[in-house]
Amino acid sequence: MRVRRLVKHVACATVAAAVAMTAAACGGSSGATSAVEGSWDEVVAAAEEEGSVLLYSSQNSVILENVKKAWSKKYPGITMEFVRGTDADLNPRIETENRTGRGAADVHVVTDTSWITSAGESGDFSQAVRGPAFDNPDYERDTSVRAGDFFLTVAATFGMGWNTNAVPAGLTTPQDVLKPEYRGRIGIVNPNGIASFVDLYDFYGEHFGSDFEEKLAGLEPRIFPSAIGVAQALTSGEVVVSPMVQPLVQEAATGAPVDWALPDPSWGTPFFGHITAVAPHPNAAQLLADFLVSPEGQAAQAIGVATALPGISGSTADAKDIRSPDPGQLTPDYVKQRSQAWQKMFTG
Repeated sequence: MRVRRLVKHVACATVAAAVAMTAAACGGSSGATSAVEGSWDEVVAAAEEEGSVLLYSSQNSVILENVKKAWSKKYPGITMEFVRGTDADLNPRIETENRTGRGAADVHVVTDTSWITSAGESGDFSQAVRGPAFDNPDYERDTSVRAGDFFLTVAATFGMGWNTNAVPAGLTTPQDVLKPEYRGRIGIVNPNGIASFVDLYDFYGEHFGSDFEEKLAGLEPRIFPSAIGVAQALTSGEVVVSPMVQPLVQEAATGAPVDWALPDPSWGTPFFGHITAVAPHPNAAQLLADFLVSPEGQAAQAIGVATALPGISGSTADAKDIRSPDPGQLTPDYVKQRSQAWQKMFTG
């Protein structure tokens, strides 16, 4: 089923180290940076001299580990590490690094449409991307790269998930979770401060009942900070159903007692990347950006997501078919207001 609406960089330290420690260990950057001028081969050679690249991303850690593995095969001489966090975690870090000129992140992947729009319009947060993968006709650069050089990577699709031991018949619509027998056994994501998740709840209210949120809250669901937590809880049996989880492709493939389905209509959110203006490894950043939209990089990310290139095995849809949220709606004030209202309804 196709998703109909998006109603809505290498570090010297390990990922476990704090970002500040990473910046200090690598020396950070003292201001705006840029890749070497010249041919792509010269950029690659300069990236190999830099030897590392650090990615900040709100994609799930399974995808990021897969990207790291695929990257290591293609560029064994350039170490890649990543810091995974929500947009609410990572965007302020990017802003601080940009303001102070002490960059740690080389590439940043984000879903917050309002933040992307604001950063893109300012022109202060990104560098132009120039890798050959962006010129692949199948990538459709004209529509896949936004102002400020934010480039489409993949799009997360969300739907229903269930534990097959507890719910062998499965689910057909998000409204199926609103049954008394699932009280306390429903897994949901916390939208607090996360524009894309705020949009998800708005979408469900629009398409599956204006009282969907109220009914869901009344069933005392288990609240998780991310869809990853929901997927893990479904696998373990901590919860048995969820109306909002990414496709459980990998979990099911490894034999976990879970299954999933996309409802009609379905919700998704695109991930856009950018090379940070203060990237300490600007040449390696160019390579990483190019890699993320190349066939190898797209294949590495195709774990329950829609891809920006067609014909990628494991893709759930075409990411270009997923419309971005309206930044005019998902303003910081609106996200804050909706987050507070959600917290009051679900946590008292």
